[in-house]
Amino acid sequence: MQTFLGMILGALLLACGVYVYDSMQTSSVANGEVAITNRTIVNWDVAKADWDLLRDRAHKDWVRISSK
Repeated sequence: MQTFLGMILGALLLACGVYVYDSMQTSSVANGEVAITNRTIVNWDVAKADWDLLRDRAHKDWVRISSK
């Protein structure tokens, strides 16, 4: 149980750390050629779109299952 809790906590810390690092990076649009060195690690727009699709699908499946 401690191992699974440690893995979940580690994944959350990693995601939070990457988010903080990316939020401190400047915009690649504003920097022009220098933007190559200041790119973010995660494309947060794509991650949000994927998360929204997953959430919507889970909600639809939950409604379908609970209505039976």
